[in-house]
Amino acid sequence: MVFGKLLSALKKTREVLTAGLSRLFHGRKLDEAFLEELEEVLYNSDLGPLGTAIVDDLKEAWKKKLVKETEQVPAFLRERLLERLAGCEGQIARAPTAPTVILVVGVNGAGKTTSIAKLANHLKKQGHSVLLGAGDTFRAAAVEQLSLWAERLGLGIVRQATGADPAAVAFDAVSAAVARKVDYLILDTAGRLHTQKNLMTELEKIVRVVKKQLPDAPHETLLVLDGTTGQNAIRQASEFARTAPVSGLILAKMDGTAKGGALFGIRSVLPVPVKFLGVGEGIDDLEPFVATDYVDAILRFEDGAKG
Repeated sequence: MVFGKLLSALKKTREVLTAGLSRLFHGRKLDEAFLEELEEVLYNSDLGPLGTAIVDDLKEAWKKKLVKETEQVPAFLRERLLERLAGCEGQIARAPTAPTVILVVGVNGAGKTTSIAKLANHLKKQGHSVLLGAGDTFRAAAVEQLSLWAERLGLGIVRQATGADPAAVAFDAVSAAVARKVDYLILDTAGRLHTQKNLMTELEKIVRVVKKQLPDAPHETLLVLDGTTGQNAIRQASEFARTAPVSGLILAKMDGTAKGGALFGIRSVLPVPVKFLGVGEGIDDLEPFVATDYVDAILRFEDGAKG
C-alpha cells in the first residue's frame, strides 16, 4: 500500500510534529501562549518561516473567531499546508517523439545515483524501455554504481572511462537512445558541490550537446535532494535554481529524517513540482508525490491524540 509506505517513511517527521502538538492539546485553550508554543513546535519540525506564517494566519482566524478551540487547529494546519503545496504535483514528462531525455542533477551524497536506479525501475515497471547515461565521470564510484544497477535491472548503459568529458557521454547516450528507439534516456551528471561555479558551465555544455541532437531535450531536469539535511537541502535548492533549469524534484532518504517539513522551505525557493519521494532503501521505494498523502502522513495523530 503506497500510503502505508509513505506513512512509515515519514514517521520521524510526524513524531516531532504531532508529539509537540499533542502536548499542547492536553487541557489547553486557544490563547496567545498556545500560539507561541505552536510556532516553536512548527519551527522545530523544519517548517521554519512557514510555521511562523501559518501561526500568523491562525492568530487572525482566532481573533475573528473563525477558529475557537484547540481541537480545530489540526484541520486548520492541514488546510494551510495543502495550500502551500498547490501545483506541487506533476507527472514525469513524456516527449511527443521518443526518446524522452531526463537530466538528473544533485550534489554527491544526496542519493542521486540510487534515485536514478529507482526512477529507471519505476519507468520499466510501467512498460517503458529505459537507457542510462553515466555522465558523473569525475567520480569513479558513480559510474560503477550506475553500471551495477543497469546490470541488475537489465537495462542498457552508456559509459566512458573515469575522467571523460560528461558532455561526450551525453552525446553518445543520446545517439544510442535514438538508434535503439528507447522511450526514456536518464542522464546522470557530475555531483560537484553546489557552491562550485563551474557546475553551471558543465551543465550548460551537456544541455547544448543534447539539444544539437534533440532540440526539445532535455525534457526534464530533476534535482535530487537529501531529505535528511533539512535546511541544507533548502540552500542547495536555492543554489541549483540559479544554476540549472530544474523542472522537478526528487526528495531522497525521506525514511531516515525528522526534517520532512523542509519540503515546504525547498518549494519556497524552488517552486517546481515534487515528482517523487524516496521512502526506503529498496529499488521499489520511490513513490510519486501526492500532496494530500504527504500532508496527512506528517499530520496523522497517534494514540488517540486530537486530529
